[in-house]
Amino acid sequence: MTGRTTRTPLRVGLVGYGLAGSVFHAPLIAATEGLALDTVVTSNPERQDQARAEFPDVRIAASPDELLDRAAELDLIVIASPNKTHVALATSALKAGLPVVVDKPIAGTAAEARELAALAEQHGLLLSVFQNRRWDNDFLTLRKLLAEGELGDVWRFESRFERWRPQPKGGWRESGDPAEIGGLLYDLGSHVVDQALTLFGPAASVYAESDIRRPGAETDDDTFIALTHANGVRSHLYVSATTAQLGPRFRVLGSKAGYVKYGLDPQEADLRDGKRPGATDGWGEEPDSLYGRVGSGESPLTGGGRPEPTLPGDYPAYYAAVAAALRDGAPNPVTALEAAAALDVLEAARRSARDGVTVTL
Repeated sequence: MTGRTTRTPLRVGLVGYGLAGSVFHAPLIAATEGLALDTVVTSNPERQDQARAEFPDVRIAASPDELLDRAAELDLIVIASPNKTHVALATSALKAGLPVVVDKPIAGTAAEARELAALAEQHGLLLSVFQNRRWDNDFLTLRKLLAEGELGDVWRFESRFERWRPQPKGGWRESGDPAEIGGLLYDLGSHVVDQALTLFGPAASVYAESDIRRPGAETDDDTFIALTHANGVRSHLYVSATTAQLGPRFRVLGSKAGYVKYGLDPQEADLRDGKRPGATDGWGEEPDSLYGRVGSGESPLTGGGRPEPTLPGDYPAYYAAVAAALRDGAPNPVTALEAAAALDVLEAARRSARDGVTVTL
């Protein structure tokens, strides 16, 4: 960052302008004080036009090589391209001397993630993983409840990321080619596993069931993962595109009380609708009709327990933390080694589902 001052925005190159790049990363980067979206990499003419329309000052590069040829003009690379490209692109960016943010999953294997972490450490560079669901409204609320001891000792954590999509949409995320690193285990599973490990620590064993349910589907679209954490907490995690009746997003059972929460954080839907942090009142907030409930012995559907106000979701906090890490040496918000631990679980889940066994980590 030669010649940069603490008041000059850090220049960000964004690789990929599909769903992840256009809906999540670009708007959040642009909304973060201290960051400037400098360049978008996409070879697709329509996406190039979309990027220019949404960010008139942005520069366009047709390839990652074209971007890295200008490495000296940038301060951070964000990789939001298809999963199979993550490792190669992150490696090239780190070797070019640039800090890197990689969308989840950082890699197809935990070994690759640890190799990237070692490379970043060797070069003294930040390598962070975009696990935005740590800043979901329900997750932030649950962390608060746990910190305040409202639930007592947690015995079981149930987390569901379920959808009803009876027809496959196609694309690389639903490809059966293992090289694409598609399927819900690695897509939504990356979120629910990361949240479980963040809340309750490392997993000691993994059991999973994984199925291809929909006609024409090529990869897993209905998966269940059971973790036994080293501290004894059990996490039951569901990711599905085949759920005709959605369950609670969280059901957390403890020695004093339970917490049940329905509905998804509103930030993704708002970003898809073109709303922007800083330009939208009440960012990340939800109506009190969607509040979860805390209590014991009664069903929340019949008014059991008390309503627990949901904290606002805060995806912008991730890039604010990245900027602080680069500027001030603040902590990396999500490290590659944390991502590797989640990949250990995902790899174990794949083996468990394939072989019908419980895998010890």
